[in-house]
Amino acid sequence: MRFHKIISTVFHPIVIPTVGVIIYFLISPLPIERNQKLVTLILIFGATYILPLLLLILLKKFNLINSYQLESKKERRIPLGLMLLLFYGLGNLFSYVDALQDLSLLFYATSIGLILTYILLYFKIKSSIHLLSIGISCGFFMLLSIVDNASYLLIIIINFLIGGLLASSRLHLKAHQPKEVYLGFFIGISSVFGLYWIL
Repeated sequence: MRFHKIISTVFHPIVIPTVGVIIYFLISPLPIERNQKLVTLILIFGATYILPLLLLILLKKFNLINSYQLESKKERRIPLGLMLLLFYGLGNLFSYVDALQDLSLLFYATSIGLILTYILLYFKIKSSIHLLSIGISCGFFMLLSIVDNASYLLIIIINFLIGGLLASSRLHLKAHQPKEVYLGFFIGISSVFGLYWIL
């Protein structure tokens, strides 16, 4: 049980964006200045980690959520709505920076994934945000390997392994049903390739 909780915490959805962008900066062939990388990482960390964390603390304090795990469909709506706005804002911001167009696609794709997840809540369908997040990461690096004509196979394999660990952990903790785990991962990958196909 302890192992599965650690996995769920280490690979939490608010952690994945910052880690994913760090990996992207390490492998990207684009000439991105060091200062630009640093400012971008600080911005992403603040928007996708600090702000959501503060929101959860406030929601818990005012009894709008019962736990930080957001187990019920109702509890997920406000945090999902905020994350959607933040990710869309980041996607829009990076779209004006030539060197960060890839990140713009990443955050727009995440916005689409969150929109789909949000819509499903109104149909009483819950999907795993943990698996949505890692699915988007998988899809992003798969797409980059095609667009850049480069082999990011190791990164993709590691993403899939993490996805498997996360799925197992979420199921073991009884946080999701199997279909919710598969759905989250499918939405994640589909959002990336769907957006790229549309654009």
